[in-house]
Amino acid sequence: MGIISYVKEEIAVIRERDPAIRSSMEVFLYPSFKAILRYRVAHKLFLRGHYFLARWISQRGVRKTGIEIHPGARIGKGLFIDHGSGVIIGETTIIGDNVTLYQGVTLGGTGKEKGKRHPTLEDNVMVSAGAKILGSFTIGHNSKIGAGSVVLKEVPPNCTVVGVPGRIVKKGGVSVPRSDMNQVDLPDPISNEISRLDKEIKKLKKQLKKVESEEK
Repeated sequence: MGIISYVKEEIAVIRERDPAIRSSMEVFLYPSFKAILRYRVAHKLFLRGHYFLARWISQRGVRKTGIEIHPGARIGKGLFIDHGSGVIIGETTIIGDNVTLYQGVTLGGTGKEKGKRHPTLEDNVMVSAGAKILGSFTIGHNSKIGAGSVVLKEVPPNCTVVGVPGRIVKKGGVSVPRSDMNQVDLPDPISNEISRLDKEIKKLKKQLKKVESEEK
């Protein structure tokens, strides 16, 4: 894709997803536009083995935009990074088409893997502000990650994930019952404690009614 075609595509993407934009010229001021343009150049250099030059371009982009995209990452069409400050995209990250990331998002590794260390985001995924997706697994297409969530396990397509650790609360647009929310095989002490207290309260109410009936 030539530079003119790329610019036109980015203008269309940003105007579609950001209601604050008033004119196409504003696109040239967007950190997202600058960061992704630098990434495209750095990525081509990275693929040709010019690793130092690719990282040099990448790091200059970080200083100017606050968005860190490793030149080795693979990014499809239509990525939109809203605001973008603090966004980090690791080396082996794979991002599909029409993905949206908000400020403070981390697509990182756990520090323990070798080879593919970072997540794969399929098409049409949205990751809200401050969310962290850590490890080599896939976030299925059309899924949404809630603000501040920490996702450590694979997410099927068409799901909504919230919390720390991340839990699936919707699947295919249908709410998931709390009893079935442990989709990532990780403990949720807050949910467990609330459930225990709820059972305890119900038990105490039954005992209280029994005492009141006996007194009558």
